[in-house]
Amino acid sequence: MSMSALSRRRFIQLSGALPVSVALARPAFAAASGAALPNPGLMDVPANLVLINGNEYPSGPTPAALKALNAVAANGNRYYMAETTKFTGELAAYHGLKPGYATIYAGSSEPLRFTTMAFTGPAKSLVTADPTFESAWRAADAMGAKVHKVPLKADFSYDVKAMVAADPNAGLIYICNPNNPTGAIVKRSDIEWVLENKPKGAVVLVDEAYIHFSDAESVIDLVAKDKDLVVIRTFSKIYSMGGLRFGYALARPDLMEKLLHYGVNSMATTAIQCAKTMLFDKDLVLLRKKANADARDMTFEFLSKQGYAFSPSQANHFLVDMKRDGRLAAASFANKSVIIGRSWASMPTWSRVSVGSMKEMESFQTAFVDVMKDPAGKVNAMAHPYPHLEDAFRC
Repeated sequence: MSMSALSRRRFIQLSGALPVSVALARPAFAAASGAALPNPGLMDVPANLVLINGNEYPSGPTPAALKALNAVAANGNRYYMAETTKFTGELAAYHGLKPGYATIYAGSSEPLRFTTMAFTGPAKSLVTADPTFESAWRAADAMGAKVHKVPLKADFSYDVKAMVAADPNAGLIYICNPNNPTGAIVKRSDIEWVLENKPKGAVVLVDEAYIHFSDAESVIDLVAKDKDLVVIRTFSKIYSMGGLRFGYALARPDLMEKLLHYGVNSMATTAIQCAKTMLFDKDLVLLRKKANADARDMTFEFLSKQGYAFSPSQANHFLVDMKRDGRLAAASFANKSVIIGRSWASMPTWSRVSVGSMKEMESFQTAFVDVMKDPAGKVNAMAHPYPHLEDAFRC
Protein backbone atom coordinates (compact mmCIF):
# COMPACT_ATOMS: atom_id res chain seq x y z
CA MET A 1 0.00 0.00 0.00
CA SER A 2 1.58 3.32 -1.02
CA MET A 3 1.19 6.58 0.83
CA SER A 4 -1.18 7.75 -1.92
CA ALA A 5 -3.50 4.85 -1.01
CA LEU A 6 -3.26 5.48 2.70
CA SER A 7 -4.62 8.55 4.47
CA ARG A 8 -2.41 10.37 6.94
CA ARG A 9 -4.91 9.64 9.71
CA ARG A 10 -5.10 5.94 8.84
CA PHE A 11 -1.35 5.58 8.77
CA ILE A 12 -0.99 7.12 12.19
CA GLN A 13 -3.51 4.50 13.37
CA LEU A 14 -1.30 1.79 11.87
CA SER A 15 1.71 3.11 13.72
CA GLY A 16 0.25 2.61 17.18
CA ALA A 17 2.53 4.03 19.86
CA LEU A 18 5.40 4.68 17.46
CA PRO A 19 6.53 8.29 16.95
CA VAL A 20 4.53 9.97 14.18
CA SER A 21 7.70 10.93 12.33
CA VAL A 22 8.77 7.28 12.17
CA ALA A 23 5.34 6.08 11.10
CA LEU A 24 4.99 8.58 8.28
CA ALA A 25 8.48 7.85 7.01
CA ARG A 26 8.08 4.08 7.04
CA PRO A 27 4.76 2.93 5.51
CA ALA A 28 4.44 -0.69 6.57
CA PHE A 29 2.84 -1.95 3.37
CA ALA A 30 4.60 0.41 0.96
CA ALA A 31 6.44 -0.75 -2.13
CA ALA A 32 10.03 -1.13 -1.00
CA SER A 33 11.62 1.23 -3.53
CA GLY A 34 8.90 3.87 -3.48
CA ALA A 35 7.89 2.78 -6.98
CA ALA A 36 5.32 0.23 -8.04
CA LEU A 37 6.21 -3.39 -7.49
CA PRO A 38 7.01 -5.41 -10.64
CA ASN A 39 3.90 -6.47 -12.50
CA PRO A 40 3.30 -10.07 -11.37
CA GLY A 41 1.81 -10.73 -14.81
CA LEU A 42 5.37 -10.79 -16.07
CA MET A 43 5.80 -14.01 -14.12
CA ASP A 44 3.28 -16.83 -13.89
CA VAL A 45 0.56 -14.88 -12.09
CA PRO A 46 -1.94 -12.53 -13.78
CA ALA A 47 -1.63 -8.97 -12.54
CA ASN A 48 -5.25 -8.71 -11.39
CA LEU A 49 -5.08 -11.52 -8.84
CA VAL A 50 -5.09 -11.02 -5.09
CA LEU A 51 -2.52 -13.47 -3.72
CA ILE A 52 -3.33 -14.38 -0.12
CA ASN A 53 -2.35 -18.04 -0.31
CA GLY A 54 1.35 -18.33 0.45
CA ASN A 55 1.79 -16.54 3.82
CA GLU A 56 3.93 -13.99 2.02
CA TYR A 57 4.34 -10.41 3.25
CA PRO A 58 2.42 -8.07 0.92
CA SER A 59 5.36 -5.78 0.14
CA GLY A 60 9.04 -6.31 -0.51
CA PRO A 61 12.26 -5.56 1.40
CA THR A 62 12.86 -2.05 2.72
CA PRO A 63 14.58 0.60 0.56
CA ALA A 64 17.75 0.31 2.66
CA ALA A 65 17.78 -3.47 2.22
CA LEU A 66 17.31 -3.18 -1.53
CA LYS A 67 20.13 -0.65 -1.69
CA ALA A 68 22.44 -3.08 0.11
CA LEU A 69 21.28 -5.94 -2.13
CA ASN A 70 21.87 -3.96 -5.32
CA ALA A 71 25.28 -2.78 -4.18
CA VAL A 72 26.61 -6.32 -3.78
CA ALA A 73 24.78 -7.69 -6.84
CA ALA A 74 27.25 -5.89 -9.11
CA ASN A 75 29.92 -8.21 -7.71
CA GLY A 76 27.75 -11.31 -7.93
CA ASN A 77 30.58 -13.15 -9.65
CA ARG A 78 32.28 -13.46 -6.25
CA TYR A 79 31.29 -16.02 -3.62
CA TYR A 80 32.05 -13.76 -0.64
CA MET A 81 31.90 -16.74 1.71
CA ALA A 82 33.51 -14.66 4.44
CA GLU A 83 30.35 -12.54 4.53
CA THR A 84 28.29 -15.61 5.34
CA THR A 85 30.70 -16.57 8.11
CA LYS A 86 30.70 -13.05 9.50
CA PHE A 87 26.92 -12.70 9.51
CA THR A 88 26.51 -16.14 11.05
CA GLY A 89 28.52 -14.91 14.02
CA GLU A 90 26.50 -11.71 14.15
CA LEU A 91 23.25 -13.68 14.17
CA ALA A 92 24.44 -15.83 17.06
CA ALA A 93 25.48 -12.76 19.03
CA TYR A 94 22.18 -11.02 18.21
CA HIS A 95 20.40 -13.90 19.96
CA GLY A 96 22.83 -14.05 22.87
CA LEU A 97 24.47 -17.26 21.65
CA LYS A 98 28.08 -18.28 21.40
CA PRO A 99 29.83 -18.98 18.07
CA GLY A 100 28.98 -22.41 16.71
CA TYR A 101 25.33 -22.20 17.75
CA ALA A 102 24.01 -20.82 14.44
CA THR A 103 23.96 -21.92 10.80
CA ILE A 104 22.53 -19.92 7.88
CA TYR A 105 20.43 -21.59 5.20
CA ALA A 106 18.45 -20.54 2.13
CA GLY A 107 15.20 -20.30 4.10
CA SER A 108 14.07 -22.42 7.05
CA SER A 109 12.76 -25.39 5.08
CA GLU A 110 16.24 -26.87 4.72
CA PRO A 111 17.06 -26.95 8.44
CA LEU A 112 13.53 -28.21 9.16
CA ARG A 113 14.06 -31.17 6.84
CA PHE A 114 17.66 -31.72 7.96
CA THR A 115 16.66 -31.74 11.63
CA THR A 116 13.96 -34.28 10.89
CA MET A 117 16.37 -36.42 8.90
CA ALA A 118 18.98 -36.21 11.66
CA PHE A 119 16.75 -37.30 14.54
CA THR A 120 14.18 -39.66 13.04
CA GLY A 121 14.40 -43.06 11.37
CA PRO A 122 12.95 -46.58 11.53
CA ALA A 123 13.54 -46.73 15.29
CA LYS A 124 12.88 -43.04 16.08
CA SER A 125 9.51 -41.50 15.27
CA LEU A 126 8.34 -37.95 14.64
CA VAL A 127 5.61 -36.42 16.81
CA THR A 128 3.68 -33.39 15.60
CA ALA A 129 0.38 -31.60 16.00
CA ASP A 130 -2.34 -31.94 13.37
CA PRO A 131 -2.87 -29.78 11.47
CA THR A 132 0.53 -28.19 11.20
CA PHE A 133 3.17 -27.53 8.55
CA GLU A 134 3.77 -30.92 6.92
CA SER A 135 7.37 -30.61 5.69
CA ALA A 136 8.60 -32.59 8.68
CA TRP A 137 6.04 -35.32 7.93
CA ARG A 138 7.44 -35.78 4.44
CA ALA A 139 11.05 -35.79 5.61
CA ALA A 140 10.32 -38.34 8.34
CA ASP A 141 8.49 -40.55 5.88
CA ALA A 142 11.53 -40.47 3.61
CA MET A 143 13.64 -41.65 6.54
CA GLY A 144 11.32 -44.60 7.19
CA ALA A 145 10.12 -43.06 10.44
CA LYS A 146 6.64 -43.36 11.89
CA VAL A 147 4.76 -40.06 12.14
CA HIS A 148 2.44 -39.47 15.09
CA LYS A 149 -0.07 -36.70 14.33
CA VAL A 150 -1.71 -35.50 17.52
CA PRO A 151 -4.97 -33.54 16.97
CA LEU A 152 -5.17 -29.99 18.21
CA LYS A 153 -7.49 -29.25 21.11
CA ALA A 154 -10.87 -27.66 20.46
CA ASP A 155 -9.39 -24.22 21.16
CA PHE A 156 -6.64 -24.85 18.55
CA SER A 157 -3.93 -25.23 21.21
CA TYR A 158 -1.34 -28.02 21.24
CA ASP A 159 -2.10 -31.11 23.32
CA VAL A 160 1.47 -31.30 24.59
CA LYS A 161 0.78 -34.07 27.08
CA ALA A 162 -0.62 -36.29 24.33
CA MET A 163 2.35 -35.43 22.13
CA VAL A 164 4.88 -36.43 24.78
CA ALA A 165 2.94 -39.64 25.49
CA ALA A 166 2.60 -40.53 21.79
CA ASP A 167 5.76 -42.66 21.59
CA PRO A 168 8.43 -43.47 24.20
CA ASN A 169 10.85 -43.93 21.29
CA ALA A 170 10.20 -40.58 19.64
CA GLY A 171 13.29 -39.04 18.11
CA LEU A 172 11.88 -35.60 17.33
CA ILE A 173 8.94 -33.51 18.55
CA TYR A 174 8.01 -30.71 16.15
CA ILE A 175 6.34 -27.53 17.43
CA CYS A 176 5.41 -24.67 15.11
CA ASN A 177 4.94 -21.44 17.07
CA PRO A 178 2.72 -19.74 16.01
CA ASN A 179 1.26 -22.77 14.35
CA ASN A 180 0.81 -23.02 10.62
CA PRO A 181 -2.02 -23.09 9.47
CA THR A 182 -3.99 -21.88 12.51
CA GLY A 183 -1.78 -18.98 13.59
CA ALA A 184 -2.44 -19.92 17.22
CA ILE A 185 0.48 -19.59 19.60
CA VAL A 186 2.05 -22.27 21.80
CA LYS A 187 2.69 -21.16 25.36
CA ARG A 188 6.33 -21.07 26.40
CA SER A 189 5.40 -22.98 29.55
CA ASP A 190 4.07 -25.80 27.34
CA ILE A 191 7.31 -25.96 25.36
CA GLU A 192 9.30 -26.00 28.60
CA TRP A 193 7.10 -28.83 29.85
CA VAL A 194 7.79 -30.82 26.69
CA LEU A 195 11.54 -30.32 27.11
CA GLU A 196 11.38 -31.54 30.69
CA ASN A 197 9.09 -34.53 30.06
CA LYS A 198 9.96 -35.75 26.55
CA PRO A 199 11.35 -39.23 25.96
CA LYS A 200 15.02 -39.53 26.83
CA GLY A 201 17.21 -38.71 23.85
CA ALA A 202 14.44 -37.00 21.90
CA VAL A 203 15.04 -33.54 20.44
CA VAL A 204 12.48 -30.74 20.26
CA LEU A 205 12.31 -28.67 17.08
CA VAL A 206 10.60 -25.28 17.47
CA ASP A 207 9.74 -23.51 14.25
CA GLU A 208 9.51 -19.76 14.88
CA ALA A 209 8.88 -18.73 11.27
CA TYR A 210 5.91 -16.57 12.24
CA ILE A 211 6.86 -15.47 15.73
CA HIS A 212 7.53 -11.84 14.77
CA PHE A 213 3.83 -11.32 14.03
CA SER A 214 2.77 -12.53 17.46
CA ASP A 215 3.17 -12.07 21.19
CA ALA A 216 4.49 -15.62 21.56
CA GLU A 217 7.60 -16.00 23.69
CA SER A 218 10.69 -17.28 21.91
CA VAL A 219 12.67 -20.18 23.37
CA ILE A 220 16.00 -19.20 21.79
CA ASP A 221 17.36 -18.47 25.27
CA LEU A 222 16.91 -22.17 26.05
CA VAL A 223 19.32 -22.96 23.21
CA ALA A 224 21.92 -20.97 25.16
CA LYS A 225 21.20 -23.27 28.11
CA ASP A 226 22.11 -26.27 25.95
CA LYS A 227 18.68 -27.89 26.00
CA ASP A 228 17.81 -30.71 23.57
CA LEU A 229 16.42 -28.06 21.28
CA VAL A 230 16.71 -26.77 17.73
CA VAL A 231 15.07 -23.44 16.83
CA ILE A 232 14.60 -22.37 13.23
CA ARG A 233 13.70 -18.96 11.87
CA THR A 234 13.13 -17.48 8.44
CA PHE A 235 13.24 -14.09 6.74
CA SER A 236 10.55 -15.24 4.28
CA LYS A 237 7.66 -13.82 6.29
CA ILE A 238 7.77 -10.50 8.14
CA TYR A 239 11.12 -9.66 6.49
CA SER A 240 9.54 -10.25 3.03
CA MET A 241 12.37 -12.41 1.65
CA GLY A 242 10.34 -15.45 0.52
CA GLY A 243 11.81 -15.35 -2.97
CA LEU A 244 15.25 -14.19 -1.84
CA ARG A 245 15.67 -17.14 0.54
CA PHE A 246 17.22 -16.59 3.94
CA GLY A 247 16.79 -18.51 7.19
CA TYR A 248 18.78 -20.10 9.97
CA ALA A 249 18.96 -22.77 12.65
CA LEU A 250 20.05 -22.35 16.27
CA ALA A 251 21.22 -25.26 18.43
CA ARG A 252 24.09 -26.33 20.63
CA PRO A 253 27.13 -27.45 18.59
CA ASP A 254 26.71 -31.23 18.94
CA LEU A 255 23.13 -31.04 17.68
CA MET A 256 24.12 -28.62 14.93
CA GLU A 257 26.79 -31.04 13.76
CA LYS A 258 24.11 -33.64 13.03
CA LEU A 259 22.32 -31.15 10.78
CA LEU A 260 25.55 -30.20 9.05
CA HIS A 261 25.97 -33.84 8.04
CA TYR A 262 23.43 -33.09 5.30
CA GLY A 263 25.39 -30.12 4.00
CA VAL A 264 25.10 -26.35 3.69
CA ASN A 265 25.21 -24.63 0.33
CA SER A 266 26.83 -21.28 -0.43
CA MET A 267 24.47 -18.43 0.44
CA ALA A 268 23.58 -15.74 -2.07
CA THR A 269 25.53 -12.63 -1.12
CA THR A 270 22.51 -10.52 -2.06
CA ALA A 271 20.37 -12.36 0.49
CA ILE A 272 23.03 -11.94 3.17
CA GLN A 273 23.18 -8.16 2.74
CA CYS A 274 19.41 -7.82 2.48
CA ALA A 275 18.84 -9.84 5.65
CA LYS A 276 21.59 -8.08 7.59
CA THR A 277 20.14 -4.66 6.81
CA MET A 278 16.63 -5.58 7.92
CA LEU A 279 17.68 -7.53 11.02
CA PHE A 280 19.24 -4.41 12.48
CA ASP A 281 16.36 -2.14 11.46
CA LYS A 282 14.85 -1.36 14.86
CA ASP A 283 11.49 -0.17 13.54
CA LEU A 284 10.66 -2.75 10.86
CA VAL A 285 9.22 -5.61 12.92
CA LEU A 286 7.07 -3.40 15.14
CA LEU A 287 5.62 -1.49 12.18
CA ARG A 288 4.88 -4.58 10.12
CA LYS A 289 3.47 -6.50 13.08
CA LYS A 290 1.03 -3.64 13.74
CA ALA A 291 0.01 -3.33 10.08
CA ASN A 292 -0.55 -7.09 9.82
CA ALA A 293 -2.58 -7.17 13.03
CA ASP A 294 -4.82 -4.32 11.84
CA ALA A 295 -5.56 -6.04 8.52
CA ARG A 296 -6.10 -9.39 10.25
CA ASP A 297 -8.33 -8.04 13.00
CA MET A 298 -10.41 -6.07 10.52
CA THR A 299 -10.98 -9.33 8.64
CA PHE A 300 -11.88 -11.17 11.85
CA GLU A 301 -14.49 -8.52 12.64
CA PHE A 302 -15.97 -9.06 9.20
CA LEU A 303 -16.03 -12.87 9.54
CA SER A 304 -17.66 -12.61 12.96
CA LYS A 305 -20.44 -10.45 11.54
CA GLN A 306 -20.90 -12.95 8.71
CA GLY A 307 -21.22 -15.79 11.24
CA TYR A 308 -18.17 -17.81 10.16
CA ALA A 309 -15.70 -19.43 12.56
CA PHE A 310 -11.96 -18.79 12.32
CA SER A 311 -8.86 -19.76 14.25
CA PRO A 312 -7.50 -17.39 16.95
CA SER A 313 -4.46 -16.37 14.93
CA GLN A 314 -1.60 -14.13 15.98
CA ALA A 315 0.25 -14.74 12.72
CA ASN A 316 -0.13 -13.55 9.12
CA HIS A 317 -2.56 -16.36 8.28
CA PHE A 318 -5.62 -18.03 9.77
CA LEU A 319 -8.10 -20.81 9.13
CA VAL A 320 -11.73 -20.05 8.32
CA ASP A 321 -14.52 -22.62 8.18
CA MET A 322 -15.96 -22.23 4.68
CA LYS A 323 -18.75 -24.73 5.53
CA ARG A 324 -17.90 -26.58 2.32
CA ASP A 325 -14.99 -28.53 0.87
CA GLY A 326 -11.90 -26.34 1.05
CA ARG A 327 -10.79 -27.10 -2.50
CA LEU A 328 -14.20 -26.07 -3.82
CA ALA A 329 -13.98 -22.86 -1.80
CA ALA A 330 -10.53 -22.12 -3.24
CA ALA A 331 -11.84 -22.58 -6.78
CA SER A 332 -14.76 -20.28 -6.07
CA PHE A 333 -12.49 -17.55 -4.76
CA ALA A 334 -10.09 -17.98 -7.68
CA ASN A 335 -12.96 -17.40 -10.09
CA LYS A 336 -13.36 -14.04 -8.38
CA SER A 337 -9.62 -13.25 -8.77
CA VAL A 338 -8.75 -13.96 -5.13
CA ILE A 339 -6.33 -16.82 -4.50
CA ILE A 340 -6.65 -18.25 -0.99
CA GLY A 341 -4.66 -21.05 0.59
CA ARG A 342 -5.26 -24.74 0.98
CA SER A 343 -6.92 -27.05 3.47
CA TRP A 344 -5.62 -29.88 5.64
CA ALA A 345 -6.99 -33.43 5.60
CA SER A 346 -7.90 -33.27 9.28
CA MET A 347 -9.96 -30.07 8.76
CA PRO A 348 -11.24 -30.33 5.17
CA THR A 349 -13.77 -27.49 5.32
CA TRP A 350 -11.32 -25.02 6.84
CA SER A 351 -9.24 -23.01 4.38
CA ARG A 352 -6.09 -21.09 5.20
CA VAL A 353 -6.11 -17.43 4.27
CA SER A 354 -2.96 -15.32 4.37
CA VAL A 355 -3.14 -11.75 5.62
CA GLY A 356 -2.43 -9.25 2.87
CA SER A 357 -2.66 -5.48 2.80
CA MET A 358 -5.82 -3.68 3.87
CA LYS A 359 -6.85 -3.37 0.22
CA GLU A 360 -6.25 -7.07 -0.41
CA MET A 361 -8.26 -8.09 2.64
CA GLU A 362 -11.09 -5.82 1.53
CA SER A 363 -11.04 -7.68 -1.80
CA PHE A 364 -11.19 -10.95 0.14
CA GLN A 365 -14.25 -9.73 2.03
CA THR A 366 -16.04 -8.73 -1.19
CA ALA A 367 -15.24 -12.11 -2.75
CA PHE A 368 -16.26 -13.93 0.44
CA VAL A 369 -19.77 -12.50 0.33
CA ASP A 370 -20.14 -13.51 -3.32
CA VAL A 371 -18.67 -16.98 -2.81
CA MET A 372 -21.01 -17.78 0.03
CA LYS A 373 -23.99 -16.86 -2.14
CA ASP A 374 -23.04 -19.40 -4.81
CA PRO A 375 -25.46 -22.37 -4.84
CA ALA A 376 -24.06 -25.84 -4.20
CA GLY A 377 -24.58 -26.94 -7.80
CA LYS A 378 -22.55 -24.06 -9.18
CA VAL A 379 -19.79 -24.58 -6.62
CA ASN A 380 -19.51 -28.30 -7.35
CA ALA A 381 -19.18 -27.65 -11.07
CA MET A 382 -16.63 -24.88 -10.71
CA ALA A 383 -13.04 -25.49 -11.85
CA HIS A 384 -10.01 -23.60 -10.60
CA PRO A 385 -9.13 -21.10 -13.35
CA TYR A 386 -5.44 -21.08 -12.43
CA PRO A 387 -4.52 -24.74 -11.87
CA HIS A 388 -0.81 -23.88 -11.67
CA LEU A 389 -1.60 -21.88 -8.51
CA GLU A 390 -3.75 -24.53 -6.87
CA ASP A 391 -1.71 -25.82 -3.93
CA ALA A 392 1.32 -24.18 -5.56
CA PHE A 393 2.50 -22.77 -2.26
CA ARG A 394 3.11 -25.68 0.08
CA CYS A 395 4.20 -23.35 2.85
